[in-house]
Amino acid sequence: MPDPIHVLNLNKPIDKPASVGYCDSFLCRLRGLMFRRRLAPDEGLLLVEKRDSRLDTSIHMFFVPFDLAVFWINSEMTVVDKVIAKSWHPAYFPKADAKYTLEIHLDRRENYNIGDKVEFKKL
Repeated sequence: MPDPIHVLNLNKPIDKPASVGYCDSFLCRLRGLMFRRRLAPDEGLLLVEKRDSRLDTSIHMFFVPFDLAVFWINSEMTVVDKVIAKSWHPAYFPKADAKYTLEIHLDRRENYNIGDKVEFKKL
């Protein structure tokens, strides 16, 4: 897993934020969470693009055998969209341009809401 970080919610603190991999290389983003058997409640990935975009931050759920809570965050560090991504679903696109795609355990779907400001903290 890539270098872990916490994604802090500045609008409502999270007691124990997930430890997510900071995924900024092409190969890391390409692999994502495919072929993993499970995802622990305290794990996830933050997929990082070079610029804000709806297309570049779109995801698919092929070869991901579990549902995810997915949040899109723009370069201003604001959550612009969220969705429950279903296993094997062909594609999800954010409703607004984003630079970051946060994929975490489904149990954490209420950790962030659209409009929340976030901050990344290295562990």
